[in-house]
Amino acid sequence: MVEDLAPQCSAKGCRAPAVWALLWNNPKLHDPAYRKTWLACDDHRKSLGDFLGARGFLREVTEFRATPHDSTP
Repeated sequence: MVEDLAPQCSAKGCRAPAVWALLWNNPKLHDPAYRKTWLACDDHRKSLGDFLGARGFLREVTEFRATPHDSTP
């Protein structure tokens, strides 16, 4: 189903649609400009952000906007 392919929250066991993008990196492993992304629903935005923030990894939280797939053949 197409619904199953929609971006979902990164919290363990959560299947809610993604609303937030938490951009992060591990400064011991990644270049300062590099960003990894965790997606979050409204319910998990704070807990995922707190987890990354406690480790000094969280760089930015933005509203998640899915990009439409190119439908041209």
